[in-house]
Amino acid sequence: MKQIEKYLADIAIRVNWIAAGAIIVMMSLTSADVILRFFRHPIPGTYEIVGLMGAVAASFSLAYTTVMKGHIAVEFLVRKLPRHVQYGIDIITGFAGFLLFAILAWQSALYAMNLKTNSEVSLTLQMPIYPFIFGIAIGCGLLSLVLAANSITALKRITTP
Repeated sequence: MKQIEKYLADIAIRVNWIAAGAIIVMMSLTSADVILRFFRHPIPGTYEIVGLMGAVAASFSLAYTTVMKGHIAVEFLVRKLPRHVQYGIDIITGFAGFLLFAILAWQSALYAMNLKTNSEVSLTLQMPIYPFIFGIAIGCGLLSLVLAANSITALKRITTP
């Protein structure tokens, strides 16, 4: 199980670099657009690109944040409970998160396929939207795998003396 967790963590780190790149693109494009607006030459489609890059940044950073335990948790309450109860809570919340994000990944993939079939594009740049929705599906799918691995690890902890 440790090898699977390490493998998922390695993938999460790599995918997080894509999220970081998306944030750099958002920042650079927004800065350039603001400067060029001053000279009355804004960059067309900036709003669209920043929105799509935001989806990439958010979805591709989810798994890494979970691996690093960076999400907000109600630990001050849970820490006061016995260890086996803490592991039980980890199992329940991890499994619930796994189900939620697996469904999100599945539905995002279906939605992306629908957008591709209907040739949906962005309004200003006429850029296909479906690759970004597939990115959301990938990010949610990776997060669901990380949460499943965390739940299995917590289950092993609760069953071993």
